[in-house]
Amino acid sequence: MKNFKSITIIVALLMVSISSAQEKSIDLFSVPLSNPNNPGKLIIDQISGSIHVEAYEGNEVVIKASFGSEKNHYRDNVNKNGMKRISNTSLAISAEEKDNVVQVINEQWNKVTNLEVKVPKNFSLKLSTVNNGNISVKGVNGEMEISNVNGEITLKGVSGSASTDTVNGDIKIDFENITKDANMAFSSLNGDVAITFPSSLKADIKAKSDMGDIFTDFDMQVSSNKPEVNKNTSSGAYKVKIEQWVNGKINGGGPEMLFKTFNGDILIKSK
Repeated sequence: MKNFKSITIIVALLMVSISSAQEKSIDLFSVPLSNPNNPGKLIIDQISGSIHVEAYEGNEVVIKASFGSEKNHYRDNVNKNGMKRISNTSLAISAEEKDNVVQVINEQWNKVTNLEVKVPKNFSLKLSTVNNGNISVKGVNGEMEISNVNGEITLKGVSGSASTDTVNGDIKIDFENITKDANMAFSSLNGDVAITFPSSLKADIKAKSDMGDIFTDFDMQVSSNKPEVNKNTSSGAYKVKIEQWVNGKINGGGPEMLFKTFNGDILIKSK
């Protein structure tokens, strides 16, 4: 049999005229996979806008988009020398596929771009956005690495493992199944962290909320915090401190599950 080299598929930049008042999503493109019967991975890293990913029965990555108003803080003046400024309605979004890894490249730094993506069920995700949007995932089974700055992260009916963090927003995750022996972390600065696991969860829990409370309906064995002692041998200084982390075991313990927020509650739920 012949050996085939991996193929890279580039979807060309799109130049689309879009009405600023348009709210409906438009079809951008579908990206075929090199090995449609194998798991894949989706990578999206954008500046402004929401990302919604949902599993479906197909074997391609299907991408749609809707657009918000233009954000440009450097052009406050509508008129210049008697001329009116016309909003730039061009759209520059591309995608690259190689060995079942699909990367969506959004070069719209001054537009709010909301992406709607359909992927096969067995797909890993690496998603991030900064402003003007939330990130949501539904029905996907895979390894998920999700980061936001000013928005929520919501995962519904997912399986596999997840590492999620946001600065201003809640994190809400509903796991159908989890990967055995996979460590996970869930972190927000200003927001609640609410994670629902199967009742069969086996985990070592490490949780901390500076300004909120920690709740669980699991029968968790909580460990007492032992003082941490640091002694400077050169100066003879002796320092003792107790960390504010709550440590415990669920169903005898297992991989580490880290939950952290500064201003919010932590809820570890059983289904």
